[in-house]
Amino acid sequence: MDKIGSHVTIDALHPPSLHPPTWRKFWSAPLRKALFACAACAVMVSCGATTPDPGSPWAPGVDHKKQAEDGLEVGHRLMAAHQYELALDAFTRAALEHGLTGEILSSMGTANLGLGRLGQAETLLRRAVEAEPDWPEAMNNLGVLLLEQGKYAEAEQVLRRAYALDNGQSDPIRENLRLALAKLEKSANNAGQNQDYELVQRGGGNFLIRTTP
Repeated sequence: MDKIGSHVTIDALHPPSLHPPTWRKFWSAPLRKALFACAACAVMVSCGATTPDPGSPWAPGVDHKKQAEDGLEVGHRLMAAHQYELALDAFTRAALEHGLTGEILSSMGTANLGLGRLGQAETLLRRAVEAEPDWPEAMNNLGVLLLEQGKYAEAEQVLRRAYALDNGQSDPIRENLRLALAKLEKSANNAGQNQDYELVQRGGGNFLIRTTP
């Protein structure tokens, strides 16, 4: 009995909880490093953009690396679709990004002309010509606007300048100049008439105004 009691007393002094558990043998340093690496990769993937899953009920993440489409290009497409108000909004956004360059001023002026806002169109087109004095497209569009306003003498001068800058290669500019000369010759009889016009898209997305008979 004494031996048994003595044995129990010794075991009581060393309870099993003080001995290292068996699972610690598997929690080695290499395993810990591998698990931490997997966790870090999961965090990085969750922060980046993911491919949308059609079967998932959750909204896809935002791709912050994708570049926003340029407002000038959007505006040119809207002009081609005759969406002048939306095109003007796109050109205004482009001006905030690129500044009021000659191209943007001309584009805004042409959009205003499409909307029938002749006063605003004239201001913008004149500024475009001042910013880009050697650009025939802006010069031509200003000339067509002056024709629309019945300012035939100035329109003829502006269109003649556009024709010279373009080296006579543009059919629309040539036709506009021809019409300006005819209007100037018959200005007394044609005063007050409005001229129809259309937009002709040229290289780089710019638009050239061409009068129609």
